[in-house]
This record gives sequence, structure tokens and C-alpha cells, in this order.
Amino acid sequence: MSNKELEKQIIESYRRDEQMMILVFAQWCVNNGLDPVELYGRAYPDQGANEALQQALSLTVPKEEAGDIPHETVLGVLSLYNNVDLSFVVTEEIGKLKRRQAGTPSSS
Repeated sequence: MSNKELEKQIIESYRRDEQMMILVFAQWCVNNGLDPVELYGRAYPDQGANEALQQALSLTVPKEEAGDIPHETVLGVLSLYNNVDLSFVVTEEIGKLKRRQAGTPSSS
């Protein structure tokens, strides 16, 4: 295999993995009654529409059909891609979700 072919395979693998990370984020949002586009927009207000996120949204399933995605899992996959700004927004939302579960009013 040539260096060019290897490079192409590595890039393609990265893109597939990145798409999986976006899908995990989108499904986690759906599972928790959150709007992934809104959260993404808060993290990256200057980016506009994200085509990869739109593609991932088309692959999500209703909460009732989805498996559970622990908060730690979504934060883990975001950190694998150094998605610090989105991790920050997700962490804020996790705090709100935990306060709601505990019956404490949210300070949104």
C-alpha cells in the first residue's frame, strides 16, 4: 500500500469515527429531550448549520427505541475529538438534567 493510499484510508476512518461521535451526541440529546442543533449552536455560534449533524439527526431514533447513552459516554466521545466547547455545553445540560431529576429548580 502506498503512502497516499494509507493516508486516504486514515482520513476516511477519522471521518467515519467523527460521524459516529456526532451520532452519539445527537442520540444522547434526543434521549434527554434536548435539541442537538441548539446545543451545537451554543457551542459554536459562528459556524452556522452543520451538515454532519444534520446527517446524524436523520439516523437518530425516538428515545423509546434507543439504548441508554450515559452522560460519561457522550462526554468521552466528545473529548476524543477535542470538542471542548461542545463538552462544556453538554456538561451544563447534564447539570440541569441532574437538578431536574433531584427535583431542584434549574437556573437556566
